[in-house]
Amino acid sequence: MSGPDRTTALLDAAVARIGGARRPGQEAMARAISEVLAEPAPLLVQAGTGTGKSLAYLVPVLAHAVEKGQRAVISTATLALQRQVLVHDVPLVADVVAERTGLRPQAAVLKGWQNYVCKHKLGGGYPADDEPGLFPADATTPDPQRTARAASTLGEQILRVREWAEETDTGDRDDLVPGVSERAWRQVSVSKLECLGTACPMLAECFPEAARQAAREADVVITNHAMLGIAAAGSPNVLPEHDVLVVDEAHELAERVTAQSTLELSATVVERTARLARRHGALGVDLEQAATVLRTRLETVPDGRLRDGLPAGLADAVTLVDAAAREALTALRGTGEAEAGGRLMARAAVLTLTEVTERLLSDRIAQRRDVLWCERGRTGLDAPRLHLAPLDVSAPIADHLLSGRAAVLTSATLALGGTFDAMARTLGATLVGRERGDDRTPDVPGAGRPTRPAPAAAASASASADGADADDGRPWRALDVGSPFDYRRQGILYIARHLPPPGRDGTSAQALEEVLGLVRAAGGATLGLFSSRRAAEEAADLLRSELDVPVLCQGDDQLPTLVRRFAEDEATCLMGTLSLWQGVDVPGPTCRLVLIDRIPFPRPDDPVRSARSEAAAAAGGNGFMAVAASHAALLLAQGAGRLVRTMSDRGVVAVLDPRLATARYGTFLTRSMPPMWQTTDGTLARDALRRLATGTSRPAGRTATA
Repeated sequence: MSGPDRTTALLDAAVARIGGARRPGQEAMARAISEVLAEPAPLLVQAGTGTGKSLAYLVPVLAHAVEKGQRAVISTATLALQRQVLVHDVPLVADVVAERTGLRPQAAVLKGWQNYVCKHKLGGGYPADDEPGLFPADATTPDPQRTARAASTLGEQILRVREWAEETDTGDRDDLVPGVSERAWRQVSVSKLECLGTACPMLAECFPEAARQAAREADVVITNHAMLGIAAAGSPNVLPEHDVLVVDEAHELAERVTAQSTLELSATVVERTARLARRHGALGVDLEQAATVLRTRLETVPDGRLRDGLPAGLADAVTLVDAAAREALTALRGTGEAEAGGRLMARAAVLTLTEVTERLLSDRIAQRRDVLWCERGRTGLDAPRLHLAPLDVSAPIADHLLSGRAAVLTSATLALGGTFDAMARTLGATLVGRERGDDRTPDVPGAGRPTRPAPAAAASASASADGADADDGRPWRALDVGSPFDYRRQGILYIARHLPPPGRDGTSAQALEEVLGLVRAAGGATLGLFSSRRAAEEAADLLRSELDVPVLCQGDDQLPTLVRRFAEDEATCLMGTLSLWQGVDVPGPTCRLVLIDRIPFPRPDDPVRSARSEAAAAAGGNGFMAVAASHAALLLAQGAGRLVRTMSDRGVVAVLDPRLATARYGTFLTRSMPPMWQTTDGTLARDALRRLATGTSRPAGRTATA
């Protein structure tokens, strides 16, 4: 029996174990992965909701791991999916593989060092890390009563962690329920740089070291995109040696790697580092003086992107910080046994500072490899901070994550505008095996590279394309396995073409009236996805005043609590912003209307995306389509995907932005969304919603054509 055929047999056994039935898309995905494991190459797989992609990759990957002795790393973007894979899916597949092969795959979970409690720190091996303070970093007049309350709460949380640390087998923060504040967790954990390593008296009880040892012995390691970001940023040893990589929710990988590689510098950070250094043996005076100079110079820098790099005065200040930090680092080299933990904390802080200053003073900004900007927070009143982010992360992803191994990148949204090209470039698949230098043109999507024909979407899971362009070097493959859902019968995409284009002054009166009419017709049961908190609140206020249905708004409570309340009551509406566009899974009649107020283009002043758009245009591509339109397409696909979660779901996705129907780029955006029946007739959409609300609905396609 060939590899793909054997995979199909194993998959059938796994599906039968849960009482399911064979799904063509799931089978096609599993067979394609089996082929890539035999002939390693990057494989992009778009698998719609309901495909069962976790089993589709776990079956061939786990069987391959135990039979060939090749460890696999599987990364997810969300804690919920990580838990599902680790707790439910992996044991199920491991049972099937063990029955058929006689070899049982062993799995382990691996996270960043600071996700685990440090018993040595809990026992007093490190000084209390009170540098962040009990109040905001830039506050100057703390409230004594507030400070006392915070200190009391902090002490209670640390006491609870101490008791839990004696009971837990993992020390994993995510296993502590209920959780504790970020500040409390800093008091009980250390970074890798702060860890005493083999000199630690509690090494035998070290939770992060135990997790790494388990990962080194496991056949499959479950991790997260943050860890992949660390590896891609130049620390590949954070992951155990592996021959196979699976990235689930791969559409988020590039942003996570960018975030992991983004640095920040402010006078407040330098001052804290100086205090910590002085407390543990370094004089720190020069560093404090450098912080004062930096604060003065930063005050003169406007918010926004610094296209030409550091202004002269600011560059001098950063140079002062760099020199002072290196002197402090030299002073902290000596170690006293009693102060070892504290010195390591101080050294880690100073070393991190020197890494920031070194990159700021390098020529990466002049070479257009890094993007630099200054910001003062959302209100514009906070102390100014410098941020430095890489323009392009495709090369580090290719070099540190994809090259030299079988790599599967999967998500429900990888084909934007009907083609995998943009995602393949963003995720580095086109760079694997290709020679390039540090001065190459950034490989941002659309940067003048040839495009391949788009694979047609296929509900039966047969659409595919091989990445064999001469410019790509080593071939990459792409596969769209479609979805088991009949989107044209289950959903209507209503575009409110008659509305005025959205402007900068908030939601128009006409758009709010449209929201009211649609939600009234749906009888509640609405998930509102808005481009801003202000827009979400305006809609929530209107619905509360005009309708007799429960209306929740992001900010009313913790997001998981709001989503749970939304799912529990069919009439409830939930209005929110970007956090709700992805990951919300509420099947059934509770969500029969998804409202999208406008096309979610990035802000025009977004420093990184504006720089990427300019790079694409400079290379001969279309900067708008390469960056802004691709960003919007991804979010629209994710947002619209909230509607149909099961075979029985029915409803309407209503987009209140007429540009989706009138603009030239509208087709590109709608081709990225689930293929629902499309209309600009508001009466038709409202009638369909009324029938759904009263339980007299017909399939969407029949309703639309009746």
